[in-house]
Amino acid sequence: MGFGQAISSCLSKFFTFAGRAPRSEYWYFYLFFVLAILVAVLIGGVTSAALSDESGEYGGLVTMAAVLILFFPQLSVTVRRLHDLDRSGWWWWLSFVPLVGGMILLVWFCLKGTEGNNRYGPNPLNPVPVGVFD
Repeated sequence: MGFGQAISSCLSKFFTFAGRAPRSEYWYFYLFFVLAILVAVLIGGVTSAALSDESGEYGGLVTMAAVLILFFPQLSVTVRRLHDLDRSGWWWWLSFVPLVGGMILLVWFCLKGTEGNNRYGPNPLNPVPVGVFD
């Protein structure tokens, strides 16, 4: 899955927590998320400077809007990535454990997904065509 396809897939599955997401989809969307936030920070900084807003209020609003818009697609692709590893989406809460939680999730997200079908669905990299086993 390429960069554009991953972005399109994640944004079209805005609130879809079911199914599986391969590593490429997760990491490409994560890259898009980081780049979008950086662009929002730059736009916010330029806007604040242009409006002589020394408090940075407008810049903060632009960044917050970007984070809020992309929060659910990022959360849903994270849950689907955990499903690809045959783990419950509830493991996402591990990210709130200081230091250790983030490192465990980082290692998991770098691992290859389970081969074939698992309890969350078919392998997203080579799904079985519809009707093959009917």
